[in-house]
Amino acid sequence: MIAGLKPYADYMDSGLPWLGQVPAHWKAVRNSSLFGQRTQTGYAELPILEVSLKTGVQVRNFGKANRKQVMSDPGKYKRAAKGDLAYNTMRMWQGALGVCPVDGLVSPAYVVARPYPGVEPRYFAALFRTDDYMAEIDSASRGIVKDRNRLYWDQFKQMQSPCPPLAEQAAIVKFLDWANGRLDRTIRAKRKVIALLMEQKQVIVRRAITHGLDSSALMKSTGVPWLGDIPRHWSIKRFKFLAKINSGQVDPRKFPYRDMVLIAPNHIESGSGRLRSQQTAAEQGADSGKYLVSRGQIVYSKIRPNLRKAIISPSDCLCSADMYPITPKQSELLPDYLLLLLLSQPFTKFAVDSSMRVAMPKVNREALADCPLWYPSISEQADILKNVASENQPIDDAINRLNREINLLREYRTRLIADVVTGKLDVREAAAPLPDEAVPEAVEDIADDTELEDEEAIA
Repeated sequence: MIAGLKPYADYMDSGLPWLGQVPAHWKAVRNSSLFGQRTQTGYAELPILEVSLKTGVQVRNFGKANRKQVMSDPGKYKRAAKGDLAYNTMRMWQGALGVCPVDGLVSPAYVVARPYPGVEPRYFAALFRTDDYMAEIDSASRGIVKDRNRLYWDQFKQMQSPCPPLAEQAAIVKFLDWANGRLDRTIRAKRKVIALLMEQKQVIVRRAITHGLDSSALMKSTGVPWLGDIPRHWSIKRFKFLAKINSGQVDPRKFPYRDMVLIAPNHIESGSGRLRSQQTAAEQGADSGKYLVSRGQIVYSKIRPNLRKAIISPSDCLCSADMYPITPKQSELLPDYLLLLLLSQPFTKFAVDSSMRVAMPKVNREALADCPLWYPSISEQADILKNVASENQPIDDAINRLNREINLLREYRTRLIADVVTGKLDVREAAAPLPDEAVPEAVEDIADDTELEDEEAIA
């Protein structure tokens, strides 16, 4: 069905350089003709809503104590009605917007746009997330420095958007829900296979780091419940005697730190020790203290340790305060071997158990310093690393192939949405026989998501 989509019969110039031609019966109108601003406050009993780059607007779950702490001044929070479009003023250029699923409250840092009759907000949410429209948003945003730019209502309402008839907006939403559902299911199936392959890798790693390569080696008990037996000739010492954790933070707003790469947990692939993406501190709008990291140091995420996020830094950089920069004592522990331990199932069991003792799941310095680490000689560590890499190579190849396929599907999704919402493809006939899709379930790892909270929203 998707392959059979065709352009519209007649087009006209939209008058917008970024948009080009649109179907002849569409209009190009200012956003002020589509939405009005909602500024109501004083509804403290409503649920708090948050915006996520991947999942749009959703209800944020709090315990009573956390809700009270976050909403220190509930009178400032804005009411958003079901069906309103809400966006984060500072991250709108990244697509931080969505349609509110229920009546709720949003941060003062958000704009709430109430759709007028004749407007299907889900169509415009999809339009506003396209690359070309986000570039226009970036240009329209205002601020003292570029990385702190905000799109306020006064700028948003002046922007122009293509506007199909309401029935066509609904048809586009219906088609995209169906297409996204198909793509989501395909991606989900591939991610399940990747998860199984990652488990296979963990079996290989666990065997190597707890039994070594010599199957005839005599074993000894460590006395550590989550570890069990290890070869008799191996050593076991506490973390604090084998590695050092950096302390002291720098201001990422100052030179030269603002231009350095800033690594946060969401930049690291879960369980693999790989960096997914890189951005400078300025590009991320960082304004709170960060750790300085030297090339070759290990960076370990102390929050949500079940995600197993750690890497060896490829360069001098910064890391989030939610991470630990670690330097092993290399006369006893190779950096790559320590990384293998930090990503292993036994260490993760310790980290998860330790993190549950505090309100926010994280491994504190004291707990990490007291963690037992087990290891053989440097030469045996090198042999184990070589063997693990060799055994894991075909599995890594399969995972990389699946990830490439997933990336191609995501690229296809991005192009398809952009072509449909800007009128490059006509989906009216294709949408007519389709059933109404449930709201697509996000297939991304939500724990990897960048949930956006502005400092002023939490103050």
